[in-house]
Amino acid sequence: DMNYGPHGDLVTKGTFAEFYHQVGSASFDVEKAEKVFNQMIGRYPNISLSLNTRVVEALVEGGAIAGLKVQKEEKVSLIRARRVIDATQDGDVAVMAGAPYTVGAQDIGEPARRQCVTLVFRVKGVSWEKLKEAASKGQVKGIVSGRNAWGFHEVAEKYRPSTPRLRLRGLNIGLQSDGTVLINALQIFGVDGLDPRSKAEGRELALKELPLIIAHLQKHLPGFEKAALDGAAPELYVRETRHIQCLYQLDLNDVVFNRDFPDRVAIGSYPVDVQATSPADTGFVYGKPKMYAIPLRSLVPQRVDNLLVVGRAAGYTHLAAGSARVVPVGMAEGDAAGVAAALSLKLNKTIHALAADQEAVAKVQEILKKQGAYLEPVQVPNPLAGHWAFPALEFVNRWGLICPGYENDWGLEKPLGKATMYNMVANAVRRAFPEKYRAASLEKEYAGSQPIRRWEAARLLLYWLDGSAPGDPREAVRLAKEKGLLPVQHAGEDPQQQITGAEAYYGIHRLCLALQGR
Repeated sequence: DMNYGPHGDLVTKGTFAEFYHQVGSASFDVEKAEKVFNQMIGRYPNISLSLNTRVVEALVEGGAIAGLKVQKEEKVSLIRARRVIDATQDGDVAVMAGAPYTVGAQDIGEPARRQCVTLVFRVKGVSWEKLKEAASKGQVKGIVSGRNAWGFHEVAEKYRPSTPRLRLRGLNIGLQSDGTVLINALQIFGVDGLDPRSKAEGRELALKELPLIIAHLQKHLPGFEKAALDGAAPELYVRETRHIQCLYQLDLNDVVFNRDFPDRVAIGSYPVDVQATSPADTGFVYGKPKMYAIPLRSLVPQRVDNLLVVGRAAGYTHLAAGSARVVPVGMAEGDAAGVAAALSLKLNKTIHALAADQEAVAKVQEILKKQGAYLEPVQVPNPLAGHWAFPALEFVNRWGLICPGYENDWGLEKPLGKATMYNMVANAVRRAFPEKYRAASLEKEYAGSQPIRRWEAARLLLYWLDGSAPGDPREAVRLAKEKGLLPVQHAGEDPQQQITGAEAYYGIHRLCLALQGR
């Protein structure tokens, strides 16, 4: 999950780069990583490390955290601090302190939707050289480079799990120093990452499946003929739970259109990779940025004045988190939060006041740069900024209605299929205005992939607007234009003409504005 700039330079520097260069690879040896972390911590005598310790309560006074009750084994202690950085996976401390949040895709009207979880497992008896040779000769479709191997989708697709709640996707394989390999590939659906019982049940379900997966790999993947299960991770890899509401919520459009912010404190560039959210989908790629900035405000929770939050629970929308959730970005944010916390004390400013002070933010950036952070202004021109349908494109992006993939194909000038437009309109209404959503009698009429014609698009938009659905093509187009659902200056008059994505996005945007009463 590395983040590189347009010219191939690493943009998550600072502590992450220090760690990365010492472990030597994107797939690293777990024991070596543990030693590296301990050595890095050991250089700072002012750090007190307490392992196997959990926060059980946040004491809040006057809108700020006065102290944290923590439990280690049977002992409960009180830690007082003037500043707190929440780097927990789920934003636990922020929530205990009263910060607002959403869960999963709640912010796009899909409260039950969140990315699947994974159980990473360890395999012994693998011939890495044989796997590498098979990949290099094209015997299997995968790549082996150093300690990393990935791909092998055809091997995964052949696997038939014992339950629809499990799926084997393309394999990500990391070689360990003892010759074993770690595999990230097993998707588990229906797990609530905030519920310990749900996580335990999901892990047990996956553990029972592992012997069947090993048998499959023995049969279908070169180098795995003598493979044997050698254990599994002690906890699930949970990709998404809470999104803490911060002073600024990083949005998908910020990410895919490579936006800069004057209070940038970290840079990201990872694709917007939203893993499968149910057995019914295989995941979505909502675009591939060149690089984008993460503002300090996205690390500052609302309602709590001495707290910063970093990592996957920070201030991102569900879709923006598809990119910003990755560990290198979280570590860059950790550096920024540490500097901001220390400087706020030195300047005698609250975190909220610091985030609003341009000179103080500039000082944070200056210190981070001296510590090795990459914080150059993001200067990636947006070629679509002047397009007449760009505001509409931002709208359909915001609600997750299109997936441009790794190629950023927004389809502005391409014909749109009937079913595609029907689903976009229906999902827009269902997500943004659930109280106005109704089962549409037009669904069968708009099935199929054939391009939608202007009058059909007009009729569909009118149906969702007020229930009318004129059958006369010219009347449908006339009425849709009259109600502002078709772009008068950019749409033609021919009711039978195929419409482009731009015209469709415009219509969906205008429909939702009308439903909102604007």
